[in-house]
Amino acid sequence: MAAHLSTDKASNGTTYAGTSLADIPKSWTFTSSLPSDPKFPTPATSHKTPRQDITPQLVKGALFTWVRPEEAKEPELLSVSPAGLRDLGISEEDVSTEDFKQTVAGNRLLGWNEEKEEGGYPWAQCYGGWQFGSWAGQLGDGRAISLFETTNPSTKTRYELQLKGAGLTPYSRFADGKAVLRSSIREFIVSEALNALRIPTTRALSLTLLPHSKVRRETLEPGAIVARFAQSWLRIGTFDILRARGDRDLIRKLSDYIAENVFESWSSLPGRNPADDGKAPAGPSVDKDTIEGPTGLEENRYTRLYREIVRRNAKTVAAWQAYAFTNGVLNTDNTSIFGLSIDFGPFAFLDNFDPLYTPNHDDHMLRYSYRNQPTIIWWNLVRLGESLGELIGIGGKVDDPEFVEKGVRQEHADDLVARAEGLITRVGEEYKAVFLDEYKRLMTARLGLKTHKESDFENLFSELLDTMEALELDFNQTFRKLSNLKVGDLETVDERQKAAGVFFHHEGVTGHGNTDEAARKRLGAWLERWRTRVYEDWGPDGNDEERTAEMKKVNPKFIPKGWILDEVIRRVEKDGEREILDRVLNMALHPFEERWGLDEAEEERFCGDVPRGDRAMQCSCSS
Repeated sequence: MAAHLSTDKASNGTTYAGTSLADIPKSWTFTSSLPSDPKFPTPATSHKTPRQDITPQLVKGALFTWVRPEEAKEPELLSVSPAGLRDLGISEEDVSTEDFKQTVAGNRLLGWNEEKEEGGYPWAQCYGGWQFGSWAGQLGDGRAISLFETTNPSTKTRYELQLKGAGLTPYSRFADGKAVLRSSIREFIVSEALNALRIPTTRALSLTLLPHSKVRRETLEPGAIVARFAQSWLRIGTFDILRARGDRDLIRKLSDYIAENVFESWSSLPGRNPADDGKAPAGPSVDKDTIEGPTGLEENRYTRLYREIVRRNAKTVAAWQAYAFTNGVLNTDNTSIFGLSIDFGPFAFLDNFDPLYTPNHDDHMLRYSYRNQPTIIWWNLVRLGESLGELIGIGGKVDDPEFVEKGVRQEHADDLVARAEGLITRVGEEYKAVFLDEYKRLMTARLGLKTHKESDFENLFSELLDTMEALELDFNQTFRKLSNLKVGDLETVDERQKAAGVFFHHEGVTGHGNTDEAARKRLGAWLERWRTRVYEDWGPDGNDEERTAEMKKVNPKFIPKGWILDEVIRRVEKDGEREILDRVLNMALHPFEERWGLDEAEEERFCGDVPRGDRAMQCSCSS
């Protein structure tokens, strides 16, 4: 396996022990807590059914279907994430075993006793979704099958391990349940890259080629499986389908499951909403189920659950904006309850800063452009608020037996709707506040400052973004190059304008109507403001050495841009090269390094200018 596997360390700098994939602790809390597809009421029912007979269908009154992966003939294990192994508690030595390879290819079921027809069994989730603003009906895990949950003994974090591209499920609709190698490489690398950038995300453990599987998309392509994991694969779309079907009992049951099993407990959820009194949020509310603020809008536990989901997503989208990550397809079925970046299709990191950029070439209305992401995530969260509307609108009467059994009386419906709308609106203000706080925190760190001043937003953040857009500067490279500047070398106008040249592309100044002189003047003026703020925070000498070190901890040298991923795909798929996967993965896992000790010329090329013809690439949703 990859040479760098043996050198990966735990976050505290020590090596981790780990055990085999077969021996890590396993659980099936999701399937034991929530209702299954009535067509396959038990795992044994599904297991006895010929695999080819488990085909697309409508599934009602359930949140999942028992279904095993399709058999993969002669799978080839292409790459494994050492960070994924560490976080799941799997030993590096296990990667070379046949058990590991066959499990991540879907050929071996861990936890199921076939002779006794008992034990844990794989499943696919049922959910719906709003896609490009229109209701799409039942969607679900059309090509993903979850194997089990596992809790890392050291970190106590529980993950759900899932295979993407493992074959037909009842939720495949008109598709084939397969994933192509092209999109699998993209998801495998970006999952781990986002995690290394400290952006909440689902993760990738391994990438497996299916040499005998040819998948029809735009062309005939090789199939692949990504073994991926997450604290939860539940989405806003999981609630959408229940609301569309009027399944109020299951909405409540799902909400209870999330609070008690996905999050730590009901008592871990946010306390008083800061909108009540202008103060910071209180700690978890453990004494009262219902909190009433001066506005008269009662917050019961389901409102607090909603707020937790909102706050998590606000922080994640703030991180996307701060690192210029663009998802490309932010439908509600691609919006995580846990606040994770999830389901990577036509994603991209911005090259030149363009707020209107979308990596999805089918998104002609730019609905999911970089600029729109915070608005779209809130639009999706409002859909979640509508699904939870009855539970949050009823306030302190949420556990009244009559309400639990029959719902709200017609004569009280208008009051309930008004309260729910009021709470959703108030949570929307919290969404904005949490988003802005997190965005300011991240941008302040990226600029090498210790504190945030209100004037920074306009004088530093906004002006830098406007300048990057006007001069067509690379977003993430701009911050890394800024990290290398010494404020002592920016004392005069000439020095600042000379230093400005480091931010330009190798072909010089680009952008409509720009000249070298005007571009240097504009950047030089911004550098003067930045230099002043550095002195305010770091002292009269700017403390270049320490500040630079701190900036390089948050400003990556390597970002897996679209052109790099395209090259990796070509070299793996067309040229049969395998080592390039591990080299690029190693860079993605350690994005803040200066060198990675492998192919130095290749590393510098991947960290350098995006070739002019490869900037702002777009791709399709097909995978």
